[in-house]
Amino acid sequence: MGFLSRFTTLLLLLSLLSAATIFTSTEAYDPLDPTGNITVKWDIMSWTPDGYMAVVTLYNFQQYRHIQAPGWSLGWTWRKREVIWDVVGGQTTEQGDCSRFKGNIPHCCKKKPTVVDLLPGTPYNKQVANCCKGGVLSSWAQDPSAAAASFQLSVGQAGTTNKTVRLPVNFTLQAPGPGYTCGPAKVVKPSRFTTADKRRVTQALMTWNVTCTYSQFLAQKTPTCCVSLSSFYNNTIVPCPTCSCGCKSNTTVSGSCVNPEKPHLASVVPNPGKNGLAVPPAVQCTHHMCPIRVHWHVKLNYKQYWRVKITITNFNYVMNYSQWNLVAQHPNFDNLTQIFSFNAKSLNPYASINDTMIMWGVKFYNDLLMQAGPTGNVQSELLFQKETESFTFEKGWAFPRRIYFNGDNCVMPPPDAYPWLPNASSRHFMSPSILVTAVLSALAFMLK
Repeated sequence: MGFLSRFTTLLLLLSLLSAATIFTSTEAYDPLDPTGNITVKWDIMSWTPDGYMAVVTLYNFQQYRHIQAPGWSLGWTWRKREVIWDVVGGQTTEQGDCSRFKGNIPHCCKKKPTVVDLLPGTPYNKQVANCCKGGVLSSWAQDPSAAAASFQLSVGQAGTTNKTVRLPVNFTLQAPGPGYTCGPAKVVKPSRFTTADKRRVTQALMTWNVTCTYSQFLAQKTPTCCVSLSSFYNNTIVPCPTCSCGCKSNTTVSGSCVNPEKPHLASVVPNPGKNGLAVPPAVQCTHHMCPIRVHWHVKLNYKQYWRVKITITNFNYVMNYSQWNLVAQHPNFDNLTQIFSFNAKSLNPYASINDTMIMWGVKFYNDLLMQAGPTGNVQSELLFQKETESFTFEKGWAFPRRIYFNGDNCVMPPPDAYPWLPNASSRHFMSPSILVTAVLSALAFMLK
């Protein structure tokens, strides 16, 4: 029995270890975008006397998570003593110690270089295709043509054949902050390129890929948005849950949040700390303390249709959200008839199930969500056709199952707090026994 007991304990420990391993490996998994990632493709286009020339391209294959200003930065670690002689369409953030070189000085001599995109307006002789957008990458669903970025590297003191080249290691991607974890570089089939006249196909001499996945838990410790609810059939407005994105400090420490009643800009920008850095964040003092609030209002009910109004409010005084997007999950999205003042596209992560929609602003109209203030909101209305088999206003069916803003999951109110539908369940009913007793009493009174 002692052996069986020890064997059972060992199996339990192994199962717990396995469960922990599974959790660690899947914490970046997104059920609404199961194949979403950023792929870094490294194409060696030609050999040089002491190395090679390569084109590095970042592809954002995430359906609804984009990279906004100040943009991406890509880093890695060289395996040997490689240097970067030149970069076109990008630049390294530091040159490093190049004192061992005389004459031609490399662009970067660091063992762990970091490359960033160039800004719009860069001279043409410093550009390559898909460069110079300030590090901004669109999500794949919003604009696939703007979801890639490239730069060209001239690498020296490296291998000059497919067998002597050493793949870099420890890739990192900041977009612009943490959240992405990159796997190891893997050699793949060389990329193929078609000429402009489409009459000839060339290919890279060698290609490797690096896949980077996003985890909201790594990006920030607290959520960044919350959801509030209301409806035409109930006067109750369900606010964002208290402390959704943090709690207001009980002390009067400067920088914990911003008082919206102070009229001057200087009063809403946090004062620099002792190290000269601004004290984050500059969020308006609210009970939820979220930079973004999404309000879902069930507005009208027609015979064959029903209407919803969505309002996105920015409570951050020092940040505008460019190319923002909103993802909502609701079973009636397969019967969305019309959307006003937003662009929209269905996301079908599981093919036959069409219950997820991505929405974003119209260019030059409301694609920029301004900082907190009178203009710090965007709104739209959605018109749905009713499905006789499933449509109901009962049990919170008209409210979304899940909301994402810029790829981050927003905090929803608890289901028992949803606006309830005034119906028979809210009335006071009389039990049959009491009803029979009352009728008999009335008849007895009348027969007296």
